Amino acid sequence: MKFLRYWAKASAKATAPDGRTLAFACWRGSDRSLDDAQTSARMAAEEVAARAAQSGEPTRGYLYGERPIREEVVRELGSGDGGPAAVVTRNSFGCLVLNTARVLFVDVDLPPARLAASAGGWIARLLGRGGQGSNDGAEAQALERLDAWVRAHPGVGFRVYRTRAGLRYLGTSGIFEPASAGTEALLEALGCDPLYVRLCRAQRSFRARLTPKPWRCGVVRPPSQFPHESAEREEAFRRWLERYEALSVRFATCAHVSTVGAEGVHGEVEPILRFHDEATRTASGLALA
Repeated sequence: MKFLRYWAKASAKATAPDGRTLAFACWRGSDRSLDDAQTSARMAAEEVAARAAQSGEPTRGYLYGERPIREEVVRELGSGDGGPAAVVTRNSFGCLVLNTARVLFVDVDLPPARLAASAGGWIARLLGRGGQGSNDGAEAQALERLDAWVRAHPGVGFRVYRTRAGLRYLGTSGIFEPASAGTEALLEALGCDPLYVRLCRAQRSFRARLTPKPWRCGVVRPPSQFPHESAEREEAFRRWLERYEALSVRFATCAHVSTVGAEGVHGEVEPILRFHDEATRTASGLALA
């Protein structure tokens, strides 16, 4: 997994061929020290400025997943080999996120809900909806893809969760390598977001949001992002965090609905599963956010 503890920002300016002044700022991280992160950021900013001075145009920023995500590391969950099995980070929205080295999470977003007349068949039984229906058949189609993949791979099992915007699958029967071709094919077969597929490959980890999105709890987005550039900004964020945590306890992030395929739980998966289900309040019956 690629999560760095130290982050720093550096700025640089360049003069374009037409005389314009171009300003740039770059963040870079390090696992060694803040000084090392600062040096990397300064070198990156100077490199970008030098290229812009020649071309006269700013270079594009890196795409989502191309470099380590700039998130605060809140907690590490250990593994038997001494390295972290999972890392809990806080994303730019202020939500806690579970990042796992080998425990598979698949999020499948669906169109906005418009209840149909009936889900029908095994899907209705799976979801326990008694014919309540799905998002114009999108949820049914997603679960059919999952069922087809499981039938083609005997011995594989998933826990199925409902989220506010779709479905989440947790692979329970074994472990997966995030950057492998087989894992990428599985994610694509299950209808996973292509950006998430790329992120898993680049970060060498899987990812699942643990706490509700703030605007779904009646809270604005945080006023500052990690790392906070001043004591005042950090204090403003801490005040925001207190309000967010007080209101988010009224909601769950996902709800467990069933198991598809094999029912056994792999030894490496079991502690992650328990942590995930407790943190997301899967059994609480609360509204999803």
